[in-house]
Amino acid sequence: MHDRFSPWALFLIALVLPIAGCTSSQVDSLAVTPASQSLSVGQTVQLTATGTTGHGSNHPSTTQNVTATATWTSSSPAVASVNSAGLATALTAGTTTITATMNGFTGNISASATVTVTGSSGTGGTGGASGTVASLTILPASQSVAIPNETTQFLAIGTTSTGATVNLTNQVAWSTSSTQIATIGGSTGLATALTQGTVTVIALYTSGGSTIAGTASFSVAAGSTEQYTAVTLVPASESVSAAGQTGQFIALATSGTTGLEVDVTNSPQTTWSSSIPSIASVTSGLSSGNGVITGAGAGSTTITAEVKNPNGSIVSANGTVSATLTAPPEPLLSLTIIPSSISVGNLQDTGNFLAIGTFSSSPYVEDLTNTVTWLSSFPNVFPVSTNSTPPNPGAPGGIVTAYGNGSATIIAEATYPTTGLQGLVQTATATFNCPLVMPSTNPQTGEVTPGSCFPGSQANGLLVTLTIYNEGLNTTNWLVTAPSATNTPNVIHCGPGWAKNGNTGGSVCTATYPLGSTITLTAPAQSGVAFGGWSYNCATISPNPSTAAGPNSCTITLGNAPNGTDNSNVTIGAIFN
Repeated sequence: MHDRFSPWALFLIALVLPIAGCTSSQVDSLAVTPASQSLSVGQTVQLTATGTTGHGSNHPSTTQNVTATATWTSSSPAVASVNSAGLATALTAGTTTITATMNGFTGNISASATVTVTGSSGTGGTGGASGTVASLTILPASQSVAIPNETTQFLAIGTTSTGATVNLTNQVAWSTSSTQIATIGGSTGLATALTQGTVTVIALYTSGGSTIAGTASFSVAAGSTEQYTAVTLVPASESVSAAGQTGQFIALATSGTTGLEVDVTNSPQTTWSSSIPSIASVTSGLSSGNGVITGAGAGSTTITAEVKNPNGSIVSANGTVSATLTAPPEPLLSLTIIPSSISVGNLQDTGNFLAIGTFSSSPYVEDLTNTVTWLSSFPNVFPVSTNSTPPNPGAPGGIVTAYGNGSATIIAEATYPTTGLQGLVQTATATFNCPLVMPSTNPQTGEVTPGSCFPGSQANGLLVTLTIYNEGLNTTNWLVTAPSATNTPNVIHCGPGWAKNGNTGGSVCTATYPLGSTITLTAPAQSGVAFGGWSYNCATISPNPSTAAGPNSCTITLGNAPNGTDNSNVTIGAIFN
């Protein structure tokens, strides 16, 4: 048996060996196609490796796709990377060699292709970026660092309508939901940790008039909470009656990281005290209503606000309170802001606060919107207007405009310098909010949920310019008056018939009002003045018809006139003879 098996076994082995040498892994040569390719940053190209088998005189040459079995490498992976399936992705401008390697008949064999990457997105290459950007993805979707001051890089990858991907990192607008926790380069995507917490990283890409958003998460694992470097009291001093009159101090702390001012009046980090409580006490340790002073006896005392940082350091500020036994001739008992809070949904949106004063004598309640001083805890982002500030004498005070997202404390301060009680001050506060909410689309229903206060949500604020002048012959004592948008009387006084503090009204007067304001111009009765009517088609005229006797009035809604005309800029002439 053994003698018969051995020759046959050797014969069969001799037949099998030439066949085994022709398996798909034992190719003679290798080629990569395309041999050269030019791509833009973010584009991809599929490379193909083709093996040729032809060793042995009795076997014709054959070719086969060996892309999946080859090993792929890039000589400059920072320029273009390549995965195990031969898909190359352009990352940065430059040139790289993509090589496919495998075990051939004579050992390791390889073939290469050249990929050139340009710095901008465009078309070209298999799976190129032709088409408009349809969606935006931030890579990675979540990152974290251990401590403040560490940085990390985010990439913005757009997907076009053709399904191609484009690197838009340097073409999007980057921001974070809280610049106190982390900041990010507006055009780089490089995030920097500032303090412990988590923020939403936002990338906005605008194309063809539409804005596409992508979001990611960035966390700072350790580090102390916000440290304050200074604190300021608003106002710096107050005067109250010793008979229990109250006033309000506001504490604004300055962030050591961002330099922003934060209202810490009612923060648990803040402690209020009075150096002489028997003259004036101050509330402290409450959930709200801290910083309220109450006069108790004649004299002067120092009010101190101390803010304790998480690291144990303390910053403080002092204010002074003078209390007198002399009752003020104009006792403003309290000041209230209506409403207590306003929220808007778009950048450049506005909100109007009103300041209402309560007095101990008539008038018991009065609109002080256009006489108080308005302050904002975040004036660079949420500025608030004061009516006395030119060039808007007609527009109301207390208008806050949102130039960013977040919130601010709005303060109204009424000061009455009077004999016996110098610098009577009352303050009131409210909040203004512009919350950041990114728009989103439900992938199942396609329903779009609108966002608020994100870059690209700007609204146009509209103001109306009103011009008043005299069309008649009288140049000596004619007069037209008009209130502000909150009906504070005589904010506008046009004509030489007005005299106050040695000044007279101008011959042509202008003022700005919010679009849609309804105002009434009045020509009061003036001795020796014959009133001949209004040159403008007023919505309401009194008396009707106009007579020489006064007062005569003209009422108009700016930008919404009954006759349907556009009144965004209005000129009204009054005829005085």
